[in-house]
Amino acid sequence: MARNLINRYVWLVDTINRYGRITLKDLNEAWLRSDISEGKPLARRTFFHYRDGVEEMFDINIQCDKATFEYYIDDTGSESNARLRSWLVDSVSMSDMLSSAQGISGRIMLENVPSAREHLPVVIDALKQNRRIGFSYKSYTRSRPTDGIVLEPYFVKIFKQLWYVIGLNVKDGQVKTYALDRMSSLNLLQETFDLPGDVNPAEFFKDCFGIITNRNSAKRIVLRVEPTQAKYFRALPLHSSQQEEVHDDYSLFSYTMRITYDLKEEIMSHGASIEVLEPKELKTLIRTELEQALKNYQ
Repeated sequence: MARNLINRYVWLVDTINRYGRITLKDLNEAWLRSDISEGKPLARRTFFHYRDGVEEMFDINIQCDKATFEYYIDDTGSESNARLRSWLVDSVSMSDMLSSAQGISGRIMLENVPSAREHLPVVIDALKQNRRIGFSYKSYTRSRPTDGIVLEPYFVKIFKQLWYVIGLNVKDGQVKTYALDRMSSLNLLQETFDLPGDVNPAEFFKDCFGIITNRNSAKRIVLRVEPTQAKYFRALPLHSSQQEEVHDDYSLFSYTMRITYDLKEEIMSHGASIEVLEPKELKTLIRTELEQALKNYQ
């Protein structure tokens, strides 16, 4: 699917969401005011095509009030549906804001993040049709790409501005995670597959921080955090299980999570502002890493 088509889907969701309810006439006027229209009106047939595409791709239903002929977004969906709609709205709002700021582009500093937009539409199509994908993959741990990977994609996840696809590696028979920005020669294959009934994306990462998971059991994790850093943790929790116990000079943040590489790296990135109190194995792991790092400066 073309990238500009996805952008139009996102624009449609965002616009209806902002208005709450909107007639097709007013929607067309908003369409013509946007850069995405390229000066061409939004035909009724095209609108219905986009509405069907939004429902099929994002499971977001755009309904019509037969009494007022106003269109609105059905809010009776699942929690994951609401999170996806919120993400879409935030994404398109940021895109529109940056597009309108081209005259001061030299004064807006952005992160240089590898783009996966060229691969995401292909993966989305594969998810919709339960079709396998084939690609080459350049892992950071190998000097040369691995060619001929065939994957049955189960779901996608974004983490720290990078997209990942999780699915069954057909050759290995194992569920693995692949970063889209490290893919090349990506193709949508003709072979289809049956999505296992026990595949649940929310459950897959329920006890994990980040994109890496393992078979270890979740542990009670307690972090002692200095007051300034605690404010950031309140604004952007590490995990949905986060709980805080406030003291005069520090806060105790507790979680139920698995000990993973991503979690270790996140804790270490905060330096001396965080201390691991529990469990002992995580505390030992962090101490060993810090001692090894200190040797590099002796």
